[in-house]
Amino acid sequence: MPKDTRQLLANFQSVPQNLVQAIVDANKTRKKFISDQILKNNPKVVGIYRLAMKAGSDNFRQSAIKDVLDIIKSAGVEVVIFEPNLTSKEFFGSRVVDDHDEFKRISDIIVANRIDDTLENVISKVYSRDIYGVD
Repeated sequence: MPKDTRQLLANFQSVPQNLVQAIVDANKTRKKFISDQILKNNPKVVGIYRLAMKAGSDNFRQSAIKDVLDIIKSAGVEVVIFEPNLTSKEFFGSRVVDDHDEFKRISDIIVANRIDDTLENVISKVYSRDIYGVD
């Protein structure tokens, strides 16, 4: 079974797919909503804290945050990324900042899929759905 809903939609074109299409549409709506919530604060720099969706994961190539990143960048806002698992200085056209303190200092808003203790001193800058501090 394909993990990605868009791939699922493509694989089962001959099957009635209202439910699968609804999932695809809901994912787009969610990403747009998150982007709008971030942008309404008029940040100059948005920091993306970690690209992986789960703690201990390095699977960020298929991360949903890439779509949010694209929406924010298309609004003319600079995006920087803190991801220790990246060795390059750029990821999809955004600068990778490898110094954690610099990342926190230059980011007006920090988007985090999960909150960890290293963000506690900038929690007022953090945008996250992780209301319990767990994945």
